[in-house]
Amino acid sequence: MKKARYLLGIDIGSSSIKAALVDADTSAYVASAFSPGTEMEISTPVPGWAEQQPAGWEFHAKAAILKALKNGGINKADIISIGIAYQMHGLVCIDKQGEVLRPSIIWCDSRAVDIGNKAFKELGHEYCLRHYLNSPGNFTASKLSWVKENEPQIFDKTETIMLPGDWLAFRLTGERLTTRSGLSEAILWDYKKNGIADDLLAHYEIPQRMIPTICDTFSIQGRLHKEAAKSFGLPEGIPVSYRAGDQPNNAFSLRALNPGDIAATAGTSGVVYCVTDKPAFDQQSRVNTFVHVNDSPQSKRNGVLLCINGTGISNSWIRRISGSPGYDEINEAAAKVNPGSEGLLFIPFGNGAERILNNISINASFENLDLTRHSQSHLYRAVQEGIAFAFRYGLDIMGGMDIKPSVIRAGHANMFLSPVFAQTLANLASVTIELYNTGGATGAALGSGVGAGIYRGMDEAFVNLKCIRRYTPEQDSNPIKHSYENWKRLLNSKLQKS
Repeated sequence: MKKARYLLGIDIGSSSIKAALVDADTSAYVASAFSPGTEMEISTPVPGWAEQQPAGWEFHAKAAILKALKNGGINKADIISIGIAYQMHGLVCIDKQGEVLRPSIIWCDSRAVDIGNKAFKELGHEYCLRHYLNSPGNFTASKLSWVKENEPQIFDKTETIMLPGDWLAFRLTGERLTTRSGLSEAILWDYKKNGIADDLLAHYEIPQRMIPTICDTFSIQGRLHKEAAKSFGLPEGIPVSYRAGDQPNNAFSLRALNPGDIAATAGTSGVVYCVTDKPAFDQQSRVNTFVHVNDSPQSKRNGVLLCINGTGISNSWIRRISGSPGYDEINEAAAKVNPGSEGLLFIPFGNGAERILNNISINASFENLDLTRHSQSHLYRAVQEGIAFAFRYGLDIMGGMDIKPSVIRAGHANMFLSPVFAQTLANLASVTIELYNTGGATGAALGSGVGAGIYRGMDEAFVNLKCIRRYTPEQDSNPIKHSYENWKRLLNSKLQKS
């Protein structure tokens, strides 16, 4: 009888840590779990800041792995590779001994906006866009510059900086590594020089020695060492063979690998991610370009990323303050209200500075609330429509870069579980939305199979990927399009006042 073999994927989110197990021989999803049961804490010691303790990621990764093994009835000795997906743009500072020096400054933290804007101006807009395809913005390099300026004692002790996935891989293997894709999301990759962004490091007076050694996204990047094996309850020597930021990984999990392929997600943040073979950029850096997971010298692959910070947090906020028992109930109630929510509009930008708004923070708000007409169900629908409106607004920006999707792929999860949200987006953007039976942790598991050489190629990894639901634009979508025009006028008036 053939011995069972399983691939383990770990997804470090800002709300929870997820683990998934995939059968290595069939590429079939087997089991998954997440931890904690409620959302992980994000510390905001100052308005606009957002921090998490890396130790919390490790604690919940262990818990999620144990639950997934139990859920699948799987022997830990049968795991043969590990892949890691992670929340992008975070900063973890560690010293020579590998100890974390301060809480991680995570993706939705806004403290470095002014630092990035100043660097954009001083280095030159054209230079930054040609070399980095982005403004230094509020990304990892600028966050490290903030540490240097405001916490010099921490900066002086910092031996290595890491993205969240780099840090977890370090905890598993002891290897201080990163990827070109990861460096690009930190705005530490120079596309013109095909190397580390030394000019930006020099501008910020950051020594290049702090950057980890570069490894390939799909490769054996280290093996589970004895101490980590004991701590995680897994066999020693398992290879860590894949790491990627959550959005490139989401695209990979949906088999979005070639120019024109477009993936989306609507979890804590909302994202549309388009694969291209060109060094594309937006002149205002409202959408951003990063090295995609399957980029190679022979086949250039970049991902153009539209991000909306206020996506999932808006939906979770309305659930929490309304006392609703769950998202299924919210989705059912929202579906009972007509498109346009009877004039009620929601601005979903209450989770830090938004890139698509040039890093302006305008907060979230309802408009046209009528206390005699609007019910709780109207609030639910207005929130979901407002998020869809933000997606459409971002897609218009991408349209200026000649990115005009006809099909968007997404996992059947998070806000795409809501027919109201999915159909509204399909109608607004005039696109077909295809929902698939996959997720971030599953994609990380499959990626580890590619990186460890278990699969002969990527096609073999996706034999079980299936479209399970499809939304096409409805003919009678004028009411929601009219509502979007009202929403856009409202948004523009708020931006003019900011």
